Amino acid sequence: MKSYVYPSFNLPTISFFFALTIIALVEKYEVFCFAVVPQSYISSDNTNVIKGTNFPHESRNGKSNAQSCSFPMYMKSVNHGNENKSNSLSSIIRRRGGGSIERGKFNRVKSTMLASSSSSSTTAMDDESSDDNKINGITHHHNSVSRWPSNDALDKRIYKIALPCIANFAINPLIGAVDLFWVGRMGNALAIAGQAAANQVFSSTFWLVSYLPSVTATLVSKEHAKNDKEGVQDAICQAMFLGFIISIFGTGLMLTKPDLVLKSVLQADAPAMEFAKPYLFIRAFSFLPSLITTTSFAAFRGILDTVTPLQISLFSNFFNAVFDPILIFNQNMGVRGAAYATLAAEIISAVTFLKILFQRKMVRWSKLLKLPQWATLKPLLLGGLALQLRNLALNITFLSVARVTQSIDNSGVSAAAHSIAIQVFQVGGVVLLAMSTVAQTLVPNEMVPKVDQKTGEIKSGGIRAAKALVNRLMSWGFVLGSILGAFQILLLPMIHKFTPIVEVQEAARVPSLISSILQIINGLVFIGEGVMIGCGNFLTLSLTTVVATIGILAALQVFPQKYGLAGVWMGFGVFNILRLSGVILHQKRIGPIALRNIIEKEKEEAIRIQNGSI
Repeated sequence: MKSYVYPSFNLPTISFFFALTIIALVEKYEVFCFAVVPQSYISSDNTNVIKGTNFPHESRNGKSNAQSCSFPMYMKSVNHGNENKSNSLSSIIRRRGGGSIERGKFNRVKSTMLASSSSSSTTAMDDESSDDNKINGITHHHNSVSRWPSNDALDKRIYKIALPCIANFAINPLIGAVDLFWVGRMGNALAIAGQAAANQVFSSTFWLVSYLPSVTATLVSKEHAKNDKEGVQDAICQAMFLGFIISIFGTGLMLTKPDLVLKSVLQADAPAMEFAKPYLFIRAFSFLPSLITTTSFAAFRGILDTVTPLQISLFSNFFNAVFDPILIFNQNMGVRGAAYATLAAEIISAVTFLKILFQRKMVRWSKLLKLPQWATLKPLLLGGLALQLRNLALNITFLSVARVTQSIDNSGVSAAAHSIAIQVFQVGGVVLLAMSTVAQTLVPNEMVPKVDQKTGEIKSGGIRAAKALVNRLMSWGFVLGSILGAFQILLLPMIHKFTPIVEVQEAARVPSLISSILQIINGLVFIGEGVMIGCGNFLTLSLTTVVATIGILAALQVFPQKYGLAGVWMGFGVFNILRLSGVILHQKRIGPIALRNIIEKEKEEAIRIQNGSI
């Protein structure tokens, strides 16, 4: 066995560095686009907002007050014959006749540019004759939507979607932990390593089509926001049709070439191969049911229903928890019993999802069996192609990590310890991953303005509302990442519950510590990448992941040679820091919710009004 130097950590040292990391990120927190609007973005004294645009906020006594929200307009002075003219929306309207502009046009543009920063906010037109705090038709206020969680209406919307999502995502690692627990009870480190290798191969193969749920949720969310039921059906049925075709190849590859795919994480003569091959053969049949489940879950998220998937997951995975000990020990099937239990749960879940989709008329047989038209399939494919690049990069990352982990020693100790460290990470990671899907669901829905059919005004939604939502979600990511990281550190003494093998317990301790500290960054990364998907910026996300993959591949050439398994997790640190850099770039510079891009778009809207093109 190779000899490695493992860093020595104690609780005070861990706490010290954990606190330093939090403080450093707080100091740099303004790097992110958390502020809805800077207090003095345009001038050094005041934030400019159109007069009479009021939004309800909760006061300190809990009652609702109407206060103006700080949204900047554009006070660009233009010299024209010794006369200063404001290029703001209000001054443009006055120059066109003091409010004689067509009401419908004005309401639509004004509502779009000033949609509330929360879905509960509404736009109210005040009397144009009022001149309170009026300067060139502009009112000055300092109020803005809080960037931090404050249990307001916006937070309550997030809770409604997030809590069932968190519970739902908690089920999968919980079931994984149950599988690991019972396989660990076999007292054979090679059995744990073999199951872990087969699971990694299955996950990597499945990730080749995992873009389908992500793109599907975004497309369904947009169609649902427009109240287009046919569009919702098209998005779901197209994803199902395409997923069925791809699943044939995924299942076939694992069934016919198990040695080939397992070589990506195991040496051909690795002792763990004895356990990995039978597990993978059985698990391969769950490819299509798993795809149906994840796509259906995405569809329900798209219509903002996260409770139904939770109920289905609880129902189906109950069987996995019951069958594991029976099949593994009572029927003496070993790791094959764990694979059969997982397969049964996946089939039950897929059948239940399909039944409810048909009952709610979210899918139709005529559309499921019909070859989609290119015009409707194009968004799914284009988004999918971009995300495939990301999935390829992630596959390379995790397969490389698995391969390095398996090669550290031939006893299976490091591989088994890595599996335990992953489970410790997922204690908090599941919450952050769930919050990422909340961003994927709510952001595209919020970006679509909700129009009042009677007045033609936009009641809520729009890019400003999406901006405020993203700000709050990112804040939640930071807070939750810090809390969950600390919680995981407190759970470290429970490592021995996963396996009675002392060597595995010791090898898992330091990687588990590192994974806990990394949750601070993960909170921002997971939600930030969910925002990218929600905005439809799939290629930006993919390129960021490619850069991060290059970083971790370089780190894996250095750190494991000195620190062993701990070095592998140091590589994960490099990976997530680079991903965080991509999140910052998207939210500050190149994404549609970047403040500079919002302002530029609003300027264009104002100019089109001035030129009479709206």
